[in-house]
Formats: sequence, C-alpha cells, structure tokens
Amino acid sequence: MRLLRLFIAIACLAVGAVIGALNRAPVLIDLGFARLPSNLGVALIVAVLLGVLIGGLAISASVVLPLRRRLARAQRQIPSTASPTASPGA
Repeated sequence: MRLLRLFIAIACLAVGAVIGALNRAPVLIDLGFARLPSNLGVALIVAVLLGVLIGGLAISASVVLPLRRRLARAQRQIPSTASPTASPGA
C-alpha cells in the first residue's frame, strides 16, 4: 500500500512539473482587492488544488459528518453488553 501511495505521489509531482513547464505564459490574477502576477502553470495547479480541497470539505460536511452522527446515535441506542450474564449451568 505504501508503494502505491509513493507511485501516486511521484506521478502527481511529474504531472505538476509538466504542467508548470508547458505553461510559462505570464498571467495577472485580479482578485478585486489585489492583483497577483504569476505564470499560467502555477495558476492552473493552484486552481486544481483549491478545487480538490473545497470539494473534499463539501463532501465531508454533507456526507461524512452526518454519517458519523448517525453512527454515534446508533451506538448509544445499543444496550450495553458489558454486564456478565448468568450461565444456566452455574
């Protein structure tokens, strides 16, 4: 599993390097309150990373957190099985 993660990380770094190398055109990003000079490759990579982060947060807030609450509620409703039961033969 670690080897697979290493290969995926190396592939992502290679794709990022290729995107950065092939898109060297200067761009000016206007945020309304600030202007950021950059090159196109960096702007593309940052936009993709922001999209992944925002998408992950949206999925976490809309799917994962409600499921965790539901699981906690279900676990509270299960009666405790920690108390020993008397065996019929004893």
